[in-house]
Amino acid sequence: MKFTRRQILQSAAALSLLPIAARATPQVLEAREAIQRIAPQGFPETQVWSFDGTVPGAPIRVPQGSRVQRRLLNQLPQPTSVHWHGIRIDNAMDGVPGLTQDVVPTGGSFDYDFVVPDAGTYWYHAHNQSMEQVARGLSGPLIVDEANKPDVDQDLTLMLDDWRLDPETALIVDDFDNGHDLSHAGRLGNLVLVNGQFDPMFEVRRHERLRLRLINSSNARIFDVGLESLSGWIVALDGMPLEAPLPVTEAFPLAPAQRADLIVDVVAESEGTASLVSFERDGAFGLARFTIGEQNRDQGRQGIDPLPRNPLPELQDIDQAPVHRMVLQGGAMRWLESARIGDAELSGRELAQLGRFWALNGYAERPTDPFLDAQLGSVHRIEFVNETVFPHAMHLHGHHFRLVLEDGTLGPWRDTVLVDRGQTRQIALVVDNPGDWLLHCHMLGHAASGMMSWYKVS
Repeated sequence: MKFTRRQILQSAAALSLLPIAARATPQVLEAREAIQRIAPQGFPETQVWSFDGTVPGAPIRVPQGSRVQRRLLNQLPQPTSVHWHGIRIDNAMDGVPGLTQDVVPTGGSFDYDFVVPDAGTYWYHAHNQSMEQVARGLSGPLIVDEANKPDVDQDLTLMLDDWRLDPETALIVDDFDNGHDLSHAGRLGNLVLVNGQFDPMFEVRRHERLRLRLINSSNARIFDVGLESLSGWIVALDGMPLEAPLPVTEAFPLAPAQRADLIVDVVAESEGTASLVSFERDGAFGLARFTIGEQNRDQGRQGIDPLPRNPLPELQDIDQAPVHRMVLQGGAMRWLESARIGDAELSGRELAQLGRFWALNGYAERPTDPFLDAQLGSVHRIEFVNETVFPHAMHLHGHHFRLVLEDGTLGPWRDTVLVDRGQTRQIALVVDNPGDWLLHCHMLGHAASGMMSWYKVS
């Protein structure tokens, strides 16, 4: 495609209007190998892939409405890219090789430059060979602060992840083409970490109020999160404030890529312990501990106000919006009889030989034509029909959407929806961000083995 003289002049004029600071050399975000202790004391250190030498990568924290500029420098043995998960971003900055940019080769670089329109809790992660690269450590938190922050004593970001390590060497188990993982629940680890640490501890006072920003950065694990000796509310999901804070009275699921902002009060006794816990089949396990010192904070705060709203589009007339059905197919116990890759219709056996075990609407690879070709500003509904025996975390790039509840009312804004086995879930969105956008399962092994599609906003 050739650029016209008019397009070049328009681009040059737009660039000349940017302030000098906006056109400064971006800060380097270096993807490289590193050594870090992530297993408990007594085990060896682990070789990881990192952003800037740490796992997770260093937090990127900016005010709402500001500009993020990072030059990705790839020093890894594989090509890579960065996706800025949950940000309603300019399409060229979305970080999807083959759809929005070229892959960044070893020794290469790419300049990311975008504005963050919404306050909230987001994250960034590799988006080439994601199942392997994210499992090796390539992710980090991206926090966008509100102009008017809630009244809390501490604001803590907690990235939840699980790692599959060899128990003898503490090295990452290199079995990313494991057919069992690809065709079942995905890559589940044998060590759960928070912020790259096993059983981390935070010092708090009794009656302190905390903001806990939970990010599930795992490949496939669904955390059922609960509180012990903490009392509070969910105030935002996937970065977007709830219209009314939701009291936490029981455990709640946090699927891969989903986030939840909690505001909690420490109600444990002095010199006791409060915990963030994960409920598993064989009991509850601590994710992070909060140790309470002797000094108490004065009691005085009651209840909680909603966080300020983000500038999301209004959803109107969803009853008249077209419904686009996406069927989730395949996997163990529901093996594909056949599915398409490009123009070819392949048998289930042929697909399995290629490592493809899943399909979306009969395609076991991102199809040539978009699942949805939508006009800018139009309203659409997508109905996810899960015909498999496994849950899937379906993620849309470039947009947030609202869940359509069983009674027809609208639920919270999300960018990733958990669709349980045999379940049908419907979402509604205004497609107000032009470009070609990925739509995929964020169980990254499922995406790698077939659950990948895309939609166009033009």
